[in-house]
Amino acid sequence: MNGWTAAGTALLLCGFAPAACGVATGRARRRVPAQNVATTLLSLVFLLLAQGFARPAYVDAALMLSVLGPAGTLLFVRLLADQLADHPPGERRLRVLTAVNYVAVAAVVLPLCAATGPGRAMVKLLIIGVLLALGSWVATRAVHAAAAMGHGRGAPAEGMSGDR
Repeated sequence: MNGWTAAGTALLLCGFAPAACGVATGRARRRVPAQNVATTLLSLVFLLLAQGFARPAYVDAALMLSVLGPAGTLLFVRLLADQLADHPPGERRLRVLTAVNYVAVAAVVLPLCAATGPGRAMVKLLIIGVLLALGSWVATRAVHAAAAMGHGRGAPAEGMSGDR
């Protein structure tokens, strides 16, 4: 076990596991922000393990998760907008979780870029880092918007008809 795999394991156990527990339990006000954090942390775990095991294919998994993770959060925000409007997550909690995402991305991606050196692999790492940061920002804004507006509290969502 080297330092990269130790860091990946620590992030998996101390970061992703509690976030996954938050995704699986509680109200939507807890699950949706936790899902955003969990996908970011899991993507970072893939990056650390890719470096630790010298497996570039894990970087591709991190890239896919950096795109699909925020998209999944946006889908959950859309589907759970009424619940988020009825019981919105705390403003401070959302800010803290977004800041945690930013710090975690910088703390993992920048040392990996230094270890990788200049080249295509470093550019790919930087793109993943930017996607993770932007995805976190977009998902947080979507949670804010859903908490502020909802879909009319009980009315069907836009484009969804009440009759079948």
